[in-house]
Amino acid sequence: MTPTEIPFLSASELAVAIREGDVSPVEAVDAYLDRIDRVGDKLNAYITVCADEARSDARQLEAEAVAGNFRGPLHGVPVGIKDQIHTAGVRTTDASKIREDFIPEADATVVAKLKAAGAVIIGKTNMSEFALGDPISSWFGPARNPWDTARNPGTSSTGSGSATAGFLCATSLGEDTGGSIRGPAANCGLVGLRPTWGRVSRAGVDGASWSTDTIGPISRTVADCALTLGVIAGHDPKDRYSRPEPVPDYLDGLDGGVRGMRIGVVAELMGGRGLSLDERSRDAVVRAAEVFRELGAEVVPVSLPMAPFTGPIVRTITSTERVSLNPEWLRERFEDYHPNTRVAFAVGNLIPGQVYYKAVKLRSLVRRQVIDAFREVDLLLQPTSTGPAGLLSDEPPVVSSKEMATSALREGSFRGLYSLSGCPALSIPCGFTGVGDGALPLALQIAGPHLGEAAVLRAAFAYEQGTSWHLRRPPDL
Repeated sequence: MTPTEIPFLSASELAVAIREGDVSPVEAVDAYLDRIDRVGDKLNAYITVCADEARSDARQLEAEAVAGNFRGPLHGVPVGIKDQIHTAGVRTTDASKIREDFIPEADATVVAKLKAAGAVIIGKTNMSEFALGDPISSWFGPARNPWDTARNPGTSSTGSGSATAGFLCATSLGEDTGGSIRGPAANCGLVGLRPTWGRVSRAGVDGASWSTDTIGPISRTVADCALTLGVIAGHDPKDRYSRPEPVPDYLDGLDGGVRGMRIGVVAELMGGRGLSLDERSRDAVVRAAEVFRELGAEVVPVSLPMAPFTGPIVRTITSTERVSLNPEWLRERFEDYHPNTRVAFAVGNLIPGQVYYKAVKLRSLVRRQVIDAFREVDLLLQPTSTGPAGLLSDEPPVVSSKEMATSALREGSFRGLYSLSGCPALSIPCGFTGVGDGALPLALQIAGPHLGEAAVLRAAFAYEQGTSWHLRRPPDL
């Protein structure tokens, strides 16, 4: 195997190759760093590339491998980390001028778990400033979509989506508040999982919205997603909201299929209701539902009346909670925010308490509808987004602000159901807008009940293996 071929292995394949001695950790890290040197500037997926640290870690991991000691399932595998997740001795900027020189003293729990499993932190990925979900607000410039560098890679985990789809890391971590794992996965043709709220520790993660923030994997395949989740999940006493339930082996039974499952398609998110669903996305999800039927699942329509309104609800909650985190920066460093971030924070500051309170009450109604639905079906299906990745725009938000706000709320409704209910939800590619250069991924969302990640991953794996969308690659950079 040549060095240029190594980055195109899946994380699971690379882990096996390292364990069997076909590839060394040093070779893997060097191959990824060489690719970052060659094409990284075209994507701007990283804020910080940890070249020296990664090479040092790889040499240690290689010595351990030679001695027959493997730390865990990601031994020697290069991983990208969203830059709001703390890394000891490596700056964590939140893509902001305000934090550009902040160097944490300790790793976030998820980073410590990755290292304990043998992963190599290859770099800190770009993102929307303070995870606000604006694609151009990073102080370090916007990340680019490998399928078309003029397009949005998905927010707010912009760089994690871009780096993973661009083969600049084997797998990555994102953070999902209102959809910031699933959006980049959808736009970049990847598998992204928002786990059950509390399934993964948030200790050492700069928060956006305490009641919805969730850390999870953005990967190229379902198996990679399951592998990554298995490493980072679990109870953490440092996070008071982390769940105490034991973590199953997500890879075990991944190939169990969907025969006998009852799967519901969310009727309200398949068109109408002013949500402007792209017809290509709708048709792709309809075809995906038929694939599940062919695989032996019973597929039925399910009504969730609150689904079209979850965008405004989740936006109200997250906007209010964000501005409560660092009020001194709003008072003292307002001009150091990106203009789009300034507008977002100013709007969040103006939301009346009674509006926030109403949104919290509506969240309880949404949560109840979702939980009740899972009494009737095993899983839910729907589009991840209104359509394929849109073009990046440098226009300030005050231009056509009503149109931009309306579009953002529509997008939020496709992912808000599970941000509000705390249920696990996974995005997986289910089609493309065309063939060849210029084709853009389309995405399906699969959701399950609380702690139902294993069933979600099993269904996603069955769909992935029954189709060929995951085999498509972006145009050569």
